[in-house]
Amino acid sequence: MNLIKAIKSGHPGSLFSAFLHFDVSFMVWVLLGALGVFIAQDLNLTATQKGFMVAVPLLGGAIFRVVVGFLSDRFGPKKTGMGCLMLVMAPLLWGWLGADTFSEVLALGLLLGIAGASFAVAMPLASRWYPPEAQGIAMGIAGAGNSGTVIAVLAAPRLAQEFGWHGVFGLALIPVVIVLGVFIVLAKEPPALPTPVSVRQMARILHEPDLWWFGLFYSVTFGGFVGLASFLGMFFYDQYQVTRVMAGNLTALCVLAGSGFRPLGGYLGDRLGGLKVLPWLYGCIAVALVGIGSLPPLTLAVVVMVVTMAVLGMGNGTIFQMVPQRFREDIGFVSGLIGAAGGLGGFFVPSLLGWLKDLTGSFGTGFLLFAIGAVMCVVALLRHRVLWQTKWTAEAVGEAMAARAGRVRMEVSCGG
Repeated sequence: MNLIKAIKSGHPGSLFSAFLHFDVSFMVWVLLGALGVFIAQDLNLTATQKGFMVAVPLLGGAIFRVVVGFLSDRFGPKKTGMGCLMLVMAPLLWGWLGADTFSEVLALGLLLGIAGASFAVAMPLASRWYPPEAQGIAMGIAGAGNSGTVIAVLAAPRLAQEFGWHGVFGLALIPVVIVLGVFIVLAKEPPALPTPVSVRQMARILHEPDLWWFGLFYSVTFGGFVGLASFLGMFFYDQYQVTRVMAGNLTALCVLAGSGFRPLGGYLGDRLGGLKVLPWLYGCIAVALVGIGSLPPLTLAVVVMVVTMAVLGMGNGTIFQMVPQRFREDIGFVSGLIGAAGGLGGFFVPSLLGWLKDLTGSFGTGFLLFAIGAVMCVVALLRHRVLWQTKWTAEAVGEAMAARAGRVRMEVSCGG
């Protein structure tokens, strides 16, 4: 299925709205990381404090995603998404008018996690409007909204030089209000919302081993992407002594690669199968992270980091090409849980990089530890791939036969 045909097979307005919601929410979510160099200098922070500061919004996103995923299934992704955009204005106002201490910045960052919960809005809104054969493309387009990270890391340092880092939070309110208006007009609730997840269903889902494997894989790809997106500005500034604006430029280049290549991951998942593609992606991630861990000269470091982020983005797209096929009836709740795992991964990446920098005197240790996590994912995928392919195929056949039997019964009933 080509791109245009795939987009038209569902509801383009909702797909565009999902992209915009994801985009502006990501922009807000990583603002602390984008402004990290300015805030760290103003508050005189250590490397550990820097890493923890930019990690807290990611932790907040992990917490809020579970709640938002549940609300998205119960009330619909449009209503839930509107509420999220309204709520996220509160921490932006606080950042603009207050937040003068490290503890206040941490509290503000936790509330910015509401923006990170947009994942559990955008993905169900896009997924439920599109047929299975277009899931990879639809989810890839919606997920490309993580390009809002590029906007943040590119624009925030420049605006901070002109208006101060507090002023950037106030300016961020403008695109949030605009996207809220567009979302209200263009987005439509999917035609058939799932039955709200009961406590018994939650227990059933939580007992699914596949859910936890997806969460582990996503904690490496998405956690790596968003964690590095939040930390790279300070990494380039501290390690290579570039200017604050140049650190933002280099980070934006890396993040753009991760965002731009996410749809390609979904496309490859559609064409080749996610279980075939993912081991290769994690292998590439591991090799690239070892290269970064050697702390090469700046030019080479940027090239390798661009490759790293691109492959992480492809991994994100591939995983969420698979999720709707495995958990279609529970996609909102499951998206929230897997997204939460990704947020937790994002929390640990900058936290460990900052802590290990203070502990060992080098950023390299943290990147090498991250590479080991990618290798573990390769081993897990190779070990379980055949079992999963057999299991998922059998489940898909069973669902198809049940649906066919249901149609036959309906036809017989109508004919009688």
